[in-house]
Amino acid sequence: MSRNARQLRDQDINPCLAETDASRKCMDDNNYDKDMCTAYFLKYKNCRKFWHNIMIQRRRDGVKPEMPTAEERRKMLESMEKPY
Repeated sequence: MSRNARQLRDQDINPCLAETDASRKCMDDNNYDKDMCTAYFLKYKNCRKFWHNIMIQRRRDGVKPEMPTAEERRKMLESMEKPY
């Protein structure tokens, strides 16, 4: 597996890994009919947008690392009702 592929599968780097896997599974299950997976794509898009905004805010505030770790993200999501 290439370095880039490993990074995309890393929980600490990719905050939307579950959404990525769900949309791919939907595409596989529905013979790649995109219309059947719109909800999964929307959830993935909202996830990316949410975590991108968090990363930008942390960058502005000078917080390192810019992307929270998987454990930090889990705690953040638990404290929110429905982030995305």
